[in-house]
Amino acid sequence: MDLRERINTSRMSAYQWLIVGICTFLNALDGYDVLAISFSSNQVTEEFGLSGTALGLVMSAALLGMAIGALVLGPVADRIGRRNMTIVALIVNMCGLFLSATATSAAQLGIWRVVTGLGIGGILVGTNVIRAEYATRKRRGLVISIYTAGYGIGAALGGSVMISLIATSGWRSVFVLGGIMASISLVLVLLLIPESPSYLYNRRPENALKKLGVIARRLGHSDPVDLSGTPVVENGESGDTGIMSLFNRRNRRVTVVVWATFFIVMFGFYFVNSWTPRLMNETGLTDTLSMVVTVGLTLGGAIGSVVFGLFTSRWSTRSVLMCFSVLAAILMAVFIFTAHWIALVVIVGVLVGMFSNGCIAGLYVLTPQSYSSSLRSTGVGWGIGIGRFGAIIAPTATGALLDGGWSPQAIYVFVGVILLLAAVVLMGMRGVDVEANRRPVSRETAAA
Repeated sequence: MDLRERINTSRMSAYQWLIVGICTFLNALDGYDVLAISFSSNQVTEEFGLSGTALGLVMSAALLGMAIGALVLGPVADRIGRRNMTIVALIVNMCGLFLSATATSAAQLGIWRVVTGLGIGGILVGTNVIRAEYATRKRRGLVISIYTAGYGIGAALGGSVMISLIATSGWRSVFVLGGIMASISLVLVLLLIPESPSYLYNRRPENALKKLGVIARRLGHSDPVDLSGTPVVENGESGDTGIMSLFNRRNRRVTVVVWATFFIVMFGFYFVNSWTPRLMNETGLTDTLSMVVTVGLTLGGAIGSVVFGLFTSRWSTRSVLMCFSVLAAILMAVFIFTAHWIALVVIVGVLVGMFSNGCIAGLYVLTPQSYSSSLRSTGVGWGIGIGRFGAIIAPTATGALLDGGWSPQAIYVFVGVILLLAAVVLMGMRGVDVEANRRPVSRETAAA
């Protein structure tokens, strides 16, 4: 049997759901990490005497690491294996988090935040592909939604813990806890996460057939695995490999749209997640209330990714993503003006998180399905990496605007306008077969 096709057409086993659950937990590390520096920002600013621009640079440091990690490690994962990449990335992330707690200056903290981000970039490259390949065709949209919800869950639960942790033990304790969670994640991956089936079929490392047989049995399939055929070649052409394949005739249009949308959406997403505690504090809210609003925002993010998956069961991913980006833009502009009504600002914050994180969920659905299996990690990695540059620019640009005299209200409206551009860019994908960015092929082949 072809294990990939068997996974696509069979029911989800308990082991497959366990894989999805662990990948979701790993994605939660990203949500926790973003809020770790966001919630620590006031204490870090006071301890190191930072300006708005300097704080923005510290906030952007991990995002720079994520961008580099996604861009560089995506192609590497296609060569060494998605599981192996996830293991290496977790070790790097764990070291970065523990070392961040030892920083004695803003420069040191920035360096260790870059290391932390490198690890997260590698983690996302591996888990995005693994969780997609172990989902059945019927459940793939739901699995992606659950996986994306991990970010919001990690941010919301982690943020709730951080409020009391920072108050009692200071900002460094937040990074120690993050390092402990990364250590637990490493053990889970070593013990329970298998290699990507497509990697084993296409790259055929030593003992590939034996590994596929072990995976098949753990999934509940007793038939022998067939590895005698040639690696999957889609649409009658040679398999895509390497970064330049992102811009060949079949891929270039989707690549441009995916990159531009990732950049815009992540600009808005990481702006609101990084700067909300600080800017809400600027409008007059206490530190605690500012963090409560941010927790509501991240909780909405967890809801938004699942809601996105429900909508895509009836409408196309591109159409739902366009609607979510427009609603996120409108709510972003309204959000800051509700700051003086506590109940209202929390409600609007939940909605902002819901639609902005829903956009991230949409991109995670769109991107893996847009490339062939041999190019999937590269396509996902570069999409996330380019998006991270938008995430890098957002905190630094916000700090500069704040230092330049912009009000929090003006900044939020400005970011809302930028988010509207995502809907415009997505119009460029009209007519493209998003199922796998290939000329008309069967649905069975497209999902291979």
